[in-house]
Amino acid sequence: MKFKAFFSKPLGIFAAIAVVAVAGVIAGVATHHSQSKGTSVTQNSDSQASTSAVLPQVSANAGAAPTISKPEGTPPSALVTKDIIEGTGTAATSASTVTAQYVLMSWKTGTIIQSSWSQGPATFPLSAVIPGWQQGIPGMKVGGRRLLVVPPALGYGAAGSGPVGANETLVFVVDLVAVR
Repeated sequence: MKFKAFFSKPLGIFAAIAVVAVAGVIAGVATHHSQSKGTSVTQNSDSQASTSAVLPQVSANAGAAPTISKPEGTPPSALVTKDIIEGTGTAATSASTVTAQYVLMSWKTGTIIQSSWSQGPATFPLSAVIPGWQQGIPGMKVGGRRLLVVPPALGYGAAGSGPVGANETLVFVVDLVAVR
């Protein structure tokens, strides 16, 4: 499956996830962010991030496809972001259209589901992708590489999409190429 088709297919899922997210906000679910050594964990105030998760190791070779180790343990229940390489260019905002190289891995199996590195970077508005990207990419600067661990509620949920299974925790490594 080509990555451009993969990103454009699940718009109905995005809408469903957006409705669930809005319902959570209306219900008064509070979220908070904690910063530690470039890692941000976003979680509901009434849940705890898993302590048994071992995040994948990611190579820091700018301009080259990343190597990613298999994650271990119970996946985090909240969005995790970690800057592998801090960029120095323009920072993405929630309203940005970004151009990015990325690798998508399954937390469960450690297999690569999709990669743009063999076909070239993808360009898309952040408003048109999964909530994990909408929340995890803003603030990232061009030239940076970021690890995103996306729980199912911020990914493709119970329905899954294409090669992504139902309730799959997703591991993305994103290299930000350009921001408009």
